[in-house]
Amino acid sequence: MRYRQSNVRSYIAYFFLQIKQGLQYRTAAIAGAITQFCWGFMLLFIFQAFYQSNIQTQPISYTQVVQIIWLQQAFLAFFVLWFRDNDIFTMILTGSIAYELCRPIHLYSFWFVKLISARLSSASLRCMPILLVAAFLPAPYSLKLPPTMEHFLYFFLTLFLGLVLLVTISMFVYISTFYTYSAVGSMLLFAVFGEFFAGLIIPVPLMPLWLQKIVYALPFRYTCDVPFRIYAGHIGIPEAIVSIFIQLGWILLLVVLGRLLLQKSLQRVVVHGG
Repeated sequence: MRYRQSNVRSYIAYFFLQIKQGLQYRTAAIAGAITQFCWGFMLLFIFQAFYQSNIQTQPISYTQVVQIIWLQQAFLAFFVLWFRDNDIFTMILTGSIAYELCRPIHLYSFWFVKLISARLSSASLRCMPILLVAAFLPAPYSLKLPPTMEHFLYFFLTLFLGLVLLVTISMFVYISTFYTYSAVGSMLLFAVFGEFFAGLIIPVPLMPLWLQKIVYALPFRYTCDVPFRIYAGHIGIPEAIVSIFIQLGWILLLVVLGRLLLQKSLQRVVVHGG
């Protein structure tokens, strides 16, 4: 029992250490926020042209799309799959992972804490400037408050669970490096397909119905599509509650699979040298 308590304290201490370290990169965060502003405005104008040129009634309003776009830019570090930790890749490819295996820690939990703290620190530096500026933009380009306080609370809850779910998905990118011996292929594969099925390229309601069925069967949309559409008021409270249970189910399933796959991968690790 004491060993487990000591282990938990070690993970907590490491979490806050990584957060503190990540908050030091303020210049990079400012540059990233400016880039995301430019990208956000480009998307706003593209979708505005689409809505103005299409006389058909769309399943989601332009105002709701605006909310989703600004939330995507503010919390981009939470959900992009090309966000990577080069230290972990270096450990695997150079054999220095042997040092990690000598420590009294569980490698999956150690990497999980490292990855989630990196995303939190990166997003915390960028989200507030983007949200504040977007809130004071003129209509129809401004970020508005959610329809109700319930939507706001469920947005935060699903946002946090979405972050946890995304990290459990990204863990498979690092684990796959034990087999591919390269981080490039897995990273590109997960990034391209993951971001598309998460609704980061095209909002899910604007996709064809046959494609939406595929999207709903995968875990990616529960990382960002669900919380952002809850905030915009496009998803009601009953569906939000159901989505929370689905998020928890995916997290549990992927954590179990990830731990088993990592354990199996470590059995085939060969470290050369003295």
